[in-house]
Amino acid sequence: MQLDALRQLVIDTLDDMKARDIEVMDVRGKTAITDYMIVASGTSDRHVKAIAETVAYRAKESGESPLGLEGVNEGEWALVDLNGVVVHVMLPKVRDFYNLERLWSAPALVPKTAVG
Repeated sequence: MQLDALRQLVIDTLDDMKARDIEVMDVRGKTAITDYMIVASGTSDRHVKAIAETVAYRAKESGESPLGLEGVNEGEWALVDLNGVVVHVMLPKVRDFYNLERLWSAPALVPKTAVG
């Protein structure tokens, strides 16, 4: 599946599942882990779990098997790793605490060079 189609599949699924405050971050050039991070909120631990499981199911159904699915048992923060797209679904209080949007929008740190 093409990266743009996968990203749109995730966005559409989040929208279908009534996820809140969907944020898509292009992190190409900031990390080698993925190309896009998508963050969304669920209204309860059951909602977070259902959203993450549905994203994983629809991706697999479309031929893109998740590399990992983490946190669905707890339901506060679930992560779906689709290689080119990593999806974080969180309760609002967890999302506010970790503030991934601010973290990934910060300019990349440049390592200091050793001075002679």
